[in-house]
Amino acid sequence: MERQIKIHNRLSIPERELRFRFSKSSGPGGQHVNKAATKVELLFDVQSSPSLSDSQRERIEKKLDNRISAEGTLRIEVQNTRSQLKNREAAIERFRELISEALKKPKKRIPTKPGKTAKEKRIGEKKRRGEIKKSRRPPVD
Repeated sequence: MERQIKIHNRLSIPERELRFRFSKSSGPGGQHVNKAATKVELLFDVQSSPSLSDSQRERIEKKLDNRISAEGTLRIEVQNTRSQLKNREAAIERFRELISEALKKPKKRIPTKPGKTAKEKRIGEKKRRGEIKKSRRPPVD
């Protein structure tokens, strides 16, 4: 049975839509890092994914535009641990979180009216500024 990555209640992406590339990690690690390909690069083709609707695709492309290449591929790199399997799972989890956040609809802003005190404060400040300007005028004969 094929593994599904659950994004939220109505969206699951089959793991076959994800591509993985493995390479040697950078940084310290001694002999292990020099011979083991533990760095994981997850690639997901947003533009041609059959799991996404057009509106979902559009929202993901808009929210994650800085992470998506010109070809429409989302790329996530993970090299946190010395285990390729753990890095792969971390990449899948990061992918799930990114897609989930990108698909959240922003709350509609409800415009509020300024309160009574805010209005009084604004008017009082205007009056003070007017008095300051009036005091700068030359005296009238």
